[in-house]
Amino acid sequence: MPDTLTPIRDHIETATDPAAFADWPDGLYEEMVRNDQNGCVGTVLVSETDRVRVWHLRLAPGERLPFHKHVNPYFWTVISPGSARAYFSDGRIAQAEYYAGQTSHYHYGPDEYMLHSLENIGETQLFFTTVEFLDGTNPPLPVPDSVRL
Repeated sequence: MPDTLTPIRDHIETATDPAAFADWPDGLYEEMVRNDQNGCVGTVLVSETDRVRVWHLRLAPGERLPFHKHVNPYFWTVISPGSARAYFSDGRIAQAEYYAGQTSHYHYGPDEYMLHSLENIGETQLFFTTVEFLDGTNPPLPVPDSVRL
């Protein structure tokens, strides 16, 4: 089953022109700015070593993962299918249908990143597993103890 999400470049620059965010819901741009260093790329950190972090991302219908920043290589795999809308720091809004087993890989060079948010716009729970590699070219972002299992 093909991925209907607009192709995601590994590295996404943050737009500086406020017009890029004109179609975003109220308050979302401000959240993006506040979360520029948010390393919580899932809803719960289920395992962590000095080399990897393993995250679960569960979103109920209508729920949205706040803006978060990816700075090191990672991949995600869909556990339960559904529909989502993503907001990217370059101002883009993209929608996707995800299928069980779908997997996508990303890589970031020095000072590269992707800052985005993901919203469940479907009628079923979305469930992803994300594996983040901490030995990339950028230092890993800190995460609070409150997200650790």
